[in-house]
Amino acid sequence: MARILQPHELFTKCDPADLQFNSTDDLVFHDGTTIGQDKALTALDFGLSLCSDGFNIFALGESGTGKMRAIKLLLAERASSQEVPSDWCYVYNFKEPDEPSAVSVEPGRGVELQKDMDDLVKSLRTEIPKAFESKEYEKQKSKIIENFQKKQREFFSELEQEAMSKGFALRKSPSGLVIVPVKKDGEPLTEEEFNNFDDATKASIDSIGKQLQEKLDDLVRVVRVEEKGIKEELLSLDRQIGLGAVGHFIEELKEKYSGHEKITAYFEAVKEDMLSHLDDFKTTEEQPAPLPFMKMPKQEVSFSRYSVNTIVNNSGCKGAPIVIESNPTYLNLAGRVEYKMQYGFATTDFTMIKAGSLHKANGGYLVINALDLLKNILAYDGLKRAVKNREIKLEDVWEQYRLMSSSTLKPEAIPLDVKIILVGHPYIYYMLYNLDPDYKDLFKVKADFDSRMDLTEESVKKYAYFVAACQKEEKLLPFDNTGVSKVVEYGVRLAGHQKKLSTRFSEIADLVREAHYWATKSGASLISAEHVTRALNEKIFRSNRIEEKMRELMLEDVLIVDTSGQKAGQVNGLAVLDLGDYSFGKPSRITASTYTGKAGIVNIERETKMSGKIHEKAIMILSGYLGRCFARRKPLSLSASITFEQLYEMVEGDSATCAEYYALISSISGVPLKQSLAVTGSMDQSGEVQPIGGVNEKIEGFFDLCRIRGLDGTHGVIIPRRNIANLMLRHDVVEAVQQNKFVIHAIDRVEEGLEILAGMNAGGMSEDGTYPEGTLYNIVASKLLKMSEALKPKKDEEKNNSDEEQAKPKSNDEEGGAAK
Repeated sequence: MARILQPHELFTKCDPADLQFNSTDDLVFHDGTTIGQDKALTALDFGLSLCSDGFNIFALGESGTGKMRAIKLLLAERASSQEVPSDWCYVYNFKEPDEPSAVSVEPGRGVELQKDMDDLVKSLRTEIPKAFESKEYEKQKSKIIENFQKKQREFFSELEQEAMSKGFALRKSPSGLVIVPVKKDGEPLTEEEFNNFDDATKASIDSIGKQLQEKLDDLVRVVRVEEKGIKEELLSLDRQIGLGAVGHFIEELKEKYSGHEKITAYFEAVKEDMLSHLDDFKTTEEQPAPLPFMKMPKQEVSFSRYSVNTIVNNSGCKGAPIVIESNPTYLNLAGRVEYKMQYGFATTDFTMIKAGSLHKANGGYLVINALDLLKNILAYDGLKRAVKNREIKLEDVWEQYRLMSSSTLKPEAIPLDVKIILVGHPYIYYMLYNLDPDYKDLFKVKADFDSRMDLTEESVKKYAYFVAACQKEEKLLPFDNTGVSKVVEYGVRLAGHQKKLSTRFSEIADLVREAHYWATKSGASLISAEHVTRALNEKIFRSNRIEEKMRELMLEDVLIVDTSGQKAGQVNGLAVLDLGDYSFGKPSRITASTYTGKAGIVNIERETKMSGKIHEKAIMILSGYLGRCFARRKPLSLSASITFEQLYEMVEGDSATCAEYYALISSISGVPLKQSLAVTGSMDQSGEVQPIGGVNEKIEGFFDLCRIRGLDGTHGVIIPRRNIANLMLRHDVVEAVQQNKFVIHAIDRVEEGLEILAGMNAGGMSEDGTYPEGTLYNIVASKLLKMSEALKPKKDEEKNNSDEEQAKPKSNDEEGGAAK
């Protein structure tokens, strides 16, 4: 049943007397409390406690509901009691240089291992040259060389004596030692002297020369074998001396890291490589340049292969790591291999491997904004792959997009044990859930943050504590109880329900800051209701330029909206324009035009493709209810068009269904409707009025127009009764209602609003489908009956024409054609 709402029904008042404090300085806020998110916190606790595969978390909720803050507080509390994970390092792989090995050590020991290896190289660069410069080494080396030279002299001395006894001698040539015939004075025979000999002598010289040359070749082979042996002996000596310098350092490191099998194996490989490259440690004299201006820079020997690249250092952690990745690109998540330019070429090595967020969060928690993750190419797929395979693998993801591949490092994969928390809007959650088949297996926990909580004494107290926390954290002026009560009322307005409070605390915090600004500007020592109200008004003032321009057009009668008098087929509808940062109510004329015909109800917005699906559905519901009321005995013979006048944008929603119905009934009946009233409300096919959104903005939008034109007590709005709980109107609207200058009607059925607008009884349907005399519906039924009767002569004429056509005699040609 329709009724006029009283002022106390139009808003929820927070009485400052109910707040048992004078200033927020009196309140002690315990940081770590998340307000109004019990369901989400329970889900977070469940997801963080369950260590099974796939139970990662998606925290969804509207912006400003405190998702990130709640997650940070919960993770900080939980992570502090957990073990610090291991450090991770990359070391040189002496067997496969392109595949660096990953090793883990206790937290803090990664840097220690890195320092130990640096100290080892530094020490050996001093100790090894010392060992090779010692007298003992020189003595042993000289002895080996002397023994070899002695043997070499003995070998060649015997051959030389034999050759001399046969008239030959050993001579050096560019190709090595050769046997040549000589004269008695020891000088080699010339070719001319050799040719002077007879053939027998020549043959004898050639024969003896060949025999001696064969012996020389055999001797050279023996010497080469001896040379190889001497080299091995010298290498063995070098190794022995090097081992004496290196061995005890390596053994000390092995003992220090005895619990790590992979590291001790690495130390053994380091030792073998050092012993194989002892020359790198020896001091070398700089070779003089052939020309002074051609002096080349001294080439430094690189010992980087003995370095340790500590990519994850958890020495400063006091529990499990918490990483919040603000820019989740693929490289920032999975890590990267960096390059440096040298002589025009890009070079790299394992020391240039850099950790990603997954490495840093390994053994702990990684928090990522879902929208940022999806905006970065390959990042989401890379994250899924790491979670699914439980390992972090550094790959060159761009290789597949190049024309040719280039050789690069392929570091060993690191085992992954991390809890992923994605944070995002509900739309992103449901999009991933429905479109990505892997998502359900990888993110099984849903933490849903609500945008509202129940308005109770406890929740109001928590609001006050939140205001106190903002004030103390940011060193703002304290609030008195009137200021806090206004903040609570604003929370009710944001929630859009008289029994709810908003949990969009980012907006509440902004209001606290803005109120502090205005209080400071006015020189106040406490923030009161006056300053909070001014902060709200100033925020509207900064954002409502478009609203003011549209209202100006209405006042200038450019946008025609009547707020007085009566008109048939016209009613004031209410819509909400949402600009993103600001939304406001906009009155609009809705008109209907009816005439005799069979077209039914035509939605002009639909015909011009300016109507959304929901609005089109609403028109069909309206048609259904019209048929229910007036087509019980015979079909409707009606053509009607309905439109939003001066509409230049898309229209969507069903909140104007009641207004469109009223305009249609008024047009059919010819009964005028009051233009001092505006209507909002949806309806079903039974005539029940359904709630709509934006009821506060719609009422205030029409109120502002009427207030400027002058309130005379006839102005008001008609809203669904089911929207009463959503009312949280401005103080000036409530005051106007209290002074009987503005009226708000609440209705349950569509006929109730029709009676208010038309000023006459709508009428109830009798058993025979008729309506009582003198009622509005009786007038409508009569008009529809006249329209139907007006179509009868046309129908009869069409029928007679059809009969005459059938009775008309056929020609001979027609009869012949029929016979055929």
